[in-house]
Amino acid sequence: MQFSKSFNVVGIHCEGEVGNVIVGGLGQIPGESMLDKRNFLAANRDWIRKLILSEPRGQVARNANIILPSSHPDADAGYIILESIEYPVMSGSNTICVATVLLETGMVDVHEPVTKLNLESPAGIIPVECNVHDGKVTSVRFTNQPAFVYELDAKVEVEGLGTFDIDVAWGGMTYFIIPAEKLGFEIIPDEARDICAVMEKIKTAAAEQIVVSHPIHPEFPGISVGVLAGPVEKSGSDLISKNTVVVSPGRLDRSPCGTGTSARMAVMHARGELAVGQRFVHKSIIDSTFDCRIESTTEVGDRPAIVPSIAGQAWITEFSTMVLDPTDPYPAGYRLTDTWPKGLDFGL
Repeated sequence: MQFSKSFNVVGIHCEGEVGNVIVGGLGQIPGESMLDKRNFLAANRDWIRKLILSEPRGQVARNANIILPSSHPDADAGYIILESIEYPVMSGSNTICVATVLLETGMVDVHEPVTKLNLESPAGIIPVECNVHDGKVTSVRFTNQPAFVYELDAKVEVEGLGTFDIDVAWGGMTYFIIPAEKLGFEIIPDEARDICAVMEKIKTAAAEQIVVSHPIHPEFPGISVGVLAGPVEKSGSDLISKNTVVVSPGRLDRSPCGTGTSARMAVMHARGELAVGQRFVHKSIIDSTFDCRIESTTEVGDRPAIVPSIAGQAWITEFSTMVLDPTDPYPAGYRLTDTWPKGLDFGL
């Protein structure tokens, strides 16, 4: 049998969120940087993302990453992030998945007990520090690109729900953040479908009513994701909170979400609630956790910003080869609204 396409896939999840890693089969992708390569894929080979993530090969609660050689002098490897309706320039759970696959499959040399890597994402260089024991990566801490606040207490009118104050921040994607208590949610698994329905409605209204522009990359999308933030508790000097992130086209991130956590930490710091170096434990709707802190402060353009670091763990679940039969009637897959809520691809 002659297949027209064949991709080598490592199945993996980070704290519950699937972030499968494509380790072979893509060939050369033009571009000097990972941002260039991301933009090329989006403009010229988007069928790859659709084939990998859409049914019958994929599912709505799944991301993928493509490992590519990096031409950056400081990078050990590069990667492109593929999500349901867009190509984020950064993702925390996906970064942890990529680092784990690189080490546990032997694609890069492992040094126990700690291996340090520089990974080039489309957002830039992401330093990672991996704890390794007997060949198993037990923790990955990545230092994200700076996160910053666009607006605090911005008002958004949502048809059928009312008017809400929301915060808007960048953490690698543009988030709106709203307290769970304002919407009457506890952030428990049984609420998942209702949370998605309400948060997607707010997101649509917020994206229309609040226009933001990244100070360095105005081409990056505006509001495309939302953080439902639980109350903050103290344990000694540590802060602990639960959250869930609604990812388009309308499903929950199973992990605490790295870029959403970065955006929330930027808001907390701007409000004087989280200090540099203070430990912040962020929980997901399934009670998995990220161990977080602000490493330093900086600026992005004219905006005050923080440099967040986040630690979590990933687990490899399978090794497979994804193929495309040239006679397959669904070469780019398909999506049905029984499981894929309606959503539009964001332009790049």
